[in-house]
Amino acid sequence: MIGGFLAGWYPWIKALHIVSIIAWMAGLFYLPRLFVYHAEGGAPEVLFRTMERRLLHAIMVPSMVASWLFGLMLVSIPGLVDWGSVWPWTKAVSVLGMSWFHFWLAARRRDFAAGQNRLSGRHYRMMNELPTVLMLVIVFSVVVKF
Repeated sequence: MIGGFLAGWYPWIKALHIVSIIAWMAGLFYLPRLFVYHAEGGAPEVLFRTMERRLLHAIMVPSMVASWLFGLMLVSIPGLVDWGSVWPWTKAVSVLGMSWFHFWLAARRRDFAAGQNRLSGRHYRMMNELPTVLMLVIVFSVVVKF
């Protein structure tokens, strides 16, 4: 059984999950800030486009994939998650929200690359709060297990 096999690797899988989450969150926090400065001008367009592309494709996408992979490995370990509790479901919904935000950011990066951004720096500042709220729900769900 795959879950039984993974149980022996639990500390490593958990550590890799945490590391990939940290990298993903860093990108989810930083890319909207780049969009704020990009939308408001102040630096060469090519600089922002390069930074945004590299951040998304070199850091955010691999770390999101790794976060999902290691997270799914963790939940497949028998006895690790009590699916009758509320916390795994609040975490799951929040992770889906984070993933939606990731893809929303990717779409906004494509808009900038095409010269078609229609959102203000203020809009990006407000959207930058979403990953913080989702992160709080996820951490409290997992740690407090409400």
